Amino acid sequence: MQHVDPHRASSTALAPLRNGVFRSIWTASQISSLGWLVQTVAISWLMASISASDLMVALVQAASTLPVFFLSILAGAIADNFSRRWVMFAGHCLLALASTTLVISVGIGFISPWLILGLGFLAGCGFALNDPAWHASIGDILHKRDIPAAVTLTSVGYNIVRSGGPALGGVILAFFGPLTAFALAALCDLTPLGAIWRTKWHVRASPLPREKITTAIYDGLRFTAMSFEIRSAVARATLFGLASISILALLPIVVRDQLASGPIVYGILLAGFGSGAFVAGMSNSFLRRIMSQNKLVAVASVACAACCLSLALTSSVAVAAFALALGGAGWLITWTGIDVSVQLASPRWVVGRTLSIYYALSAGGMAAGSWVWGTVAQNHSLTWALEGAAAALLLVAAAGILFPVRPWEEADQESSDFHPPELALALKPRSGPIGVKIEYSILEENIEAFLGCMRARRHVQSRAGARNWTLQRNLQTPSVWIETFRTPTWMDFLRLNHRLTAADKEVVEHLQALHDGKLPPQTVLSIERTTDAARTRPIEVVSRPLR
Repeated sequence: MQHVDPHRASSTALAPLRNGVFRSIWTASQISSLGWLVQTVAISWLMASISASDLMVALVQAASTLPVFFLSILAGAIADNFSRRWVMFAGHCLLALASTTLVISVGIGFISPWLILGLGFLAGCGFALNDPAWHASIGDILHKRDIPAAVTLTSVGYNIVRSGGPALGGVILAFFGPLTAFALAALCDLTPLGAIWRTKWHVRASPLPREKITTAIYDGLRFTAMSFEIRSAVARATLFGLASISILALLPIVVRDQLASGPIVYGILLAGFGSGAFVAGMSNSFLRRIMSQNKLVAVASVACAACCLSLALTSSVAVAAFALALGGAGWLITWTGIDVSVQLASPRWVVGRTLSIYYALSAGGMAAGSWVWGTVAQNHSLTWALEGAAAALLLVAAAGILFPVRPWEEADQESSDFHPPELALALKPRSGPIGVKIEYSILEENIEAFLGCMRARRHVQSRAGARNWTLQRNLQTPSVWIETFRTPTWMDFLRLNHRLTAADKEVVEHLQALHDGKLPPQTVLSIERTTDAARTRPIEVVSRPLR
């Protein structure tokens, strides 16, 4: 695989903004983020004002992240099977509905802690629908070489807004009250709806019908479980979310109790968090040149640990602001690095699902972390909670040994062309099970290389949908090796072959180079039949060279 040139990545950091579709949705997303940040400041402070429970304050963060845990995997399957554009539109409709309902509730004076959490949960449902579809669409809108820059721009854009949005929210809250803040947020949530409605982008259509949602979810889970790079990234993200969310979840309590300040200081501190993230985003290319992505994520976890420890020990607003800038830098570096790693490790046919699994488990970690650290703060002390989170973040940094984040590599993850073989029998999409047998002739001196290729072959075929994969050696003719696997139906066989990317096909080329014979390796397709009286016997359908 070809490594992305960091110098090239740096010189083209703004290249995605040259694309009109990406620029339009990206800009609208920043306006929506501004409204969300203003609303977050107002709603967190409102909860701290009407509830004396530290746990209820911390659960404001959990309310918006918990739906991502429960719904993202379903949303990812929907994004891979339906129009991602309309899935994004539906997600933003839910966000607008939550904001509008909040405005009406505050306007008529009907507000309670549980209503705040419920509307946060509804907004979280909107995020759960939108985020996998939007991030998966980046690869549809832009060339794959621009994906790292686009993901970084998405995070940096949010943190540019975060640099001023919370402070704006604090000012609005202090001088105009929560109703004005919520009304501004509701107006900002309408901007992405207009941008998505106006823009369209080309998506390569699949020649096959849509999968059942349950099947699509299963295939996404299987692919993720069998991909070491994605599995490691998701595990690291979950642990980081569990520990690092303490910074944002406990910050209102830090401001109220430890700094003895109000909403303006809360907004300023959140702006410091966003400023640190912005600086880190602008320095991301340089940082990747001087250390590996895995080490960079580990250092980012240490930075967040230092942030937690500083907040636990200081009563100075200036020191807290500096600590939050450090935490914001670590926050952006970690999430950007993991997000890009998952995207580049995922073929286009499954990227919505792998991203959704990543979002689901990382959001689940953040929701659990909000509850854990809120409970510790309420039952013990705020200092205990922040110091415990700092220790947990140091353990997350050490977890890079077990769960490394892969380097950013550019590989051809587009599905390759596949032409179905001609059959001697008329099969329906649900006909099956289908048995596949491929015969190779391998010289003795090439066996080790052949077995190495076959290990890669098994991994590639299995995560694309092959079942019961085996490799057999002929006892009478030891040079003959037979690869076998099956798929439940004929449609599953077609899907398997359409899912193989150009990078996956390189394994086939290596096997053909090792094959010793006048003809290419022969593929025999069969349909399985039972021996019941009413059933026919197994019939071999076609034999053809491996392609």
